[in-house]
Amino acid sequence: MVGEGQDSGDKANPKPLLPSEVAELIGEPAPETEGFYFQQTMLRIKDPRKSLPFYTKVLGMRLLKQMDFSGGQFSLYFMGYRKADEIPQDEVERNRFALSALATIELTHNWGTENQPEFSYHNGNKEPRGFGHIGIVVPDVDKACERFEKMGVKFVKKPQDGSMKGLAFIQDPDGYWIEIFNPKNVC
Repeated sequence: MVGEGQDSGDKANPKPLLPSEVAELIGEPAPETEGFYFQQTMLRIKDPRKSLPFYTKVLGMRLLKQMDFSGGQFSLYFMGYRKADEIPQDEVERNRFALSALATIELTHNWGTENQPEFSYHNGNKEPRGFGHIGIVVPDVDKACERFEKMGVKFVKKPQDGSMKGLAFIQDPDGYWIEIFNPKNVC
């Protein structure tokens, strides 16, 4: 693999990669990857009765497609930002649409977890850290956060907290972090 075994520098004084090194590491995409694109992020959820209202009523997403798998005892809920009239009614077309739409969230519910009081998923922000968050662009961060506050949404960081002003982090019912930002205010 490119970059494997290279010294990451002074361990006592870590620094970011230089842009020239990044350019050398990434190069141009291989022609064989033409047509590849990012389609979904999967999050495991404990209780769809809590998660579905959060992603639809709080964040404004739509359910693109529900898929139930009785053999494996799990359901998939593909969520995304689409207008209602863009979502096909025909089941075959709706499946294709949900599985090809850009930047969707696949909420995966393993049946029965909602009935286990002590059950929870690792959200990636507790030790050992891993997955960090998803990001949602909003027209006005302060207005969105005022609305979230009225709805009882749990905040990790409010827009004026900390050193990074103008963006927020909220949590979904499973504790996954969601960054709320506007690119005009961050860049």
